[in-house]
Amino acid sequence: MVTIDLRSEIKEFLRSRRARLAPERAGLPAYGGNRRVEGLRREEVAMLAGVSVDYYVRMERGSLSGASDGVLEALAPALQLDEAERAHLFHLARRSRASGGPGPRRRRAAVTVRPALQRMLDAITDAPAWICNGRYDVLATNHLARALYAPVFADPRRPANTARFVYLEPEAAEGFFVDYDRVVRDVAAKLRMEAGRNPHDEELIALVGELSTRSELFRQRWASRDVRFHRSGRKRLHHPVVGRLDLDVESMEMSAEPGLLLNVYTAPAGTATAERLALLASWAADRDGPAPESRALGRDARGGRDS
Repeated sequence: MVTIDLRSEIKEFLRSRRARLAPERAGLPAYGGNRRVEGLRREEVAMLAGVSVDYYVRMERGSLSGASDGVLEALAPALQLDEAERAHLFHLARRSRASGGPGPRRRRAAVTVRPALQRMLDAITDAPAWICNGRYDVLATNHLARALYAPVFADPRRPANTARFVYLEPEAAEGFFVDYDRVVRDVAAKLRMEAGRNPHDEELIALVGELSTRSELFRQRWASRDVRFHRSGRKRLHHPVVGRLDLDVESMEMSAEPGLLLNVYTAPAGTATAERLALLASWAADRDGPAPESRALGRDARGGRDS
C-alpha cells in the first residue's frame, strides 16, 4: 500500500536533489576518483548552505519543523533547486511545522463547482475550457472541452481523471498526446507537487496507490521525486475525429477557489488548428450525428503541422 509519509517525503526529496549534484557543478573540488556517495556529500551541502553538518543531517532525516525560512532560502541554492523545487521544499517545511510528525490521513471535502463557474465555462464557446484540481480530477467543462477530451471521458468513472488516462490507458494516451513522454513526466511531477501541499489527502493517497499498483511507468516516474508547476504552454494532441491540434494552454489558479485550476485552450486565427477547432465544435454540437469529414481539411487533419 503506497502512502505519502511526510518525513519520508522530506528525506527522499533532499537526498535525491543532493545525489544529482556533482561537486564540479556545485563549484567544489572533487578529490580522488572514488567517492562513496552519488553527488554531493552531506557535509558539502551543509557547507554550501552555511549550516552545521548535524543540522543538515537532521533535515535530511525528515525533520524540517525547526528550519527557518532563512535556512530554507540558503538550502535552495546550495541544492540548485528550480522554482518548483524551491516551492516544494517550503510546502514540506510548512507541513512539517504544522504537524510535527506524519499526521493522520484526511479525506478532503468533495469539491462542487459553483453554478456561476459552470456558466462561465459555458459562456466560452470558441475555446475548450475546463476546471480541475491538483489530483487531475476534471470537475467541470464546457461543451468543446468535453469533445476535445473525448478519449479521457470514455472511461465511465467520475470524475474523469487525466492522470489515470495517461498511465492506465497508455495506448490510447500515447495516440492522443503527441508529446506523450513529456506528459508522463509532467503528470507525475505535478502530483508529487500536490503531495507536498497536501500529504495527508486521502483521495490523493488513493490515486497514487492505484497508479503505483497498476503502472510500472508511474512507479518509475514517481520515484524520480521530480516536481513541476501547472503552467501555461503548448499542448499538442491528435484528436480521433479532427486530427492534429497544436493548442496554446493557459492554466490559471482560481484565487476564489483554492486548489482549483482553470484551463483554456486556444489557437491563432487562420491556422489549421483553428479550423479544426471549428470542426470539433460542429461535431460537439451534434454528437449523435455522423462525425464531420476530417478529409475536408486534407492531409493536415491527419497529423500535419499548423502553417
